[in-house]
Amino acid sequence: MDREQHSGGTRGTELGRFLRACRTRLTPEEVGLAAGGGRRRTPGLRREELATLAGISIDYYARLERGTETRPSPSVIDSLARALKLEEGERDHLRALAALAARSAPEPPSAPNRTVRPGVKLLLESLRPYPAHVFSRTGDMLAYNPGGLRLLPGMDDWPAKQRNIARYVFLHPAAQGLFDDWSGQVRTCVNGLRALAGMEPDAPDLTQLVGELLLKSPEFARMWERYDVKGHSYGRKTFHHPEVGDLALGYQTMQLQGTPGQCMVVYYAEAGTPEHDALTLLDLAATESEHAPRLSPDSQTIEKA
Repeated sequence: MDREQHSGGTRGTELGRFLRACRTRLTPEEVGLAAGGGRRRTPGLRREELATLAGISIDYYARLERGTETRPSPSVIDSLARALKLEEGERDHLRALAALAARSAPEPPSAPNRTVRPGVKLLLESLRPYPAHVFSRTGDMLAYNPGGLRLLPGMDDWPAKQRNIARYVFLHPAAQGLFDDWSGQVRTCVNGLRALAGMEPDAPDLTQLVGELLLKSPEFARMWERYDVKGHSYGRKTFHHPEVGDLALGYQTMQLQGTPGQCMVVYYAEAGTPEHDALTLLDLAATESEHAPRLSPDSQTIEKA
């Protein structure tokens, strides 16, 4: 990720980068302004239009975007959020960026931690046959029950440290056919990484993953530039699974308190429905696969999985 050098440093420019991205996504008509004559050189609202809508000076707003003004008041931030028509999650992100920019010294990036507590692993097991997995803050799959891994076909072909949900949805050949709403799934992944990058732009685990995806996926690169941070923690998803057919499942994401940003995702279906029967079959198939004999990679000897 690029590093801009202003008096506000990376933290100030991240605030400006988010404001600029939100401004360019709005049209004059969406905020009740006349489009005006002449062709616009850039999409979205002009700086002066947004400053007027928010009730602040054009010069002050320009300094916010450049990162040279790093201490906007809460009232200014709230005015900008209203003018930009931000949703609740976006407002929270804007406030967090403003607080980050105002700090006298940046906090060091969080150290990656792949340890999952034994109690969380016990919960994963108790949720069967519902597929469930634990992700790190960057989307690394840290733990799962049998159905949780089997729900994402091909994920188990990758080494454990390569299993990441964003890497999977953008780079695994099975992913696009698996998700009925693939575009919504990838958008959720990008938005989560974008929000994290706003708070910890120099975190090594994040920069490595984002750098890989920017290099390998033009679609990821296009969506990354939008700087969208909207997310969904619950709802429904439809899968076209190669083993058990179509699955319309509810899902719930839960942040695990006392962990370095880990979350648990659980998929579910009501008992007695075809989806519930399919999840039971998926769980059984995954369990049998775990205990099936397999060939050692360096010999033809059969060993237990």
